Amino acid sequence: MKLSSYAHFAPLLLRITLGALFIAHLYWKFAILPGGLGQWWSNFAANGYPSFVPYYVFSAEIAGALLLIPGIFVRWASLYAVPMMLGAAHFWGTRNGFYFTSSGAELPLVWSVMLVLQVMLGGGPYQLMASTRASA
Repeated sequence: MKLSSYAHFAPLLLRITLGALFIAHLYWKFAILPGGLGQWWSNFAANGYPSFVPYYVFSAEIAGALLLIPGIFVRWASLYAVPMMLGAAHFWGTRNGFYFTSSGAELPLVWSVMLVLQVMLGGGPYQLMASTRASA
């Protein structure tokens, strides 16, 4: 069987990867970060962000963690998370530069591109609920 015959699985692999990354990020907030979720939440105000930003960021991570792996409204969940990742890239880029080795913008930018690709590709095979209805 040709390798190209497996190309239709790319959206599935992408959404599982993104969902797993969101789960890992939430786990970090709850179990690894000193001070936990409360510390993470208070860092937004300490860095001058409006009070709605942590609500949006947390909801985008929850949506990514809960919706992407099973394939529920994949395009919408991915699109919802893109501004959060671009914001993270801006936050880390202005403080630490570009490269991930110095906690810079590189990784959130790659994550942003992955989310945009997921929007473009859709959920792929084995999704529970498509984001849009297929036309007849």
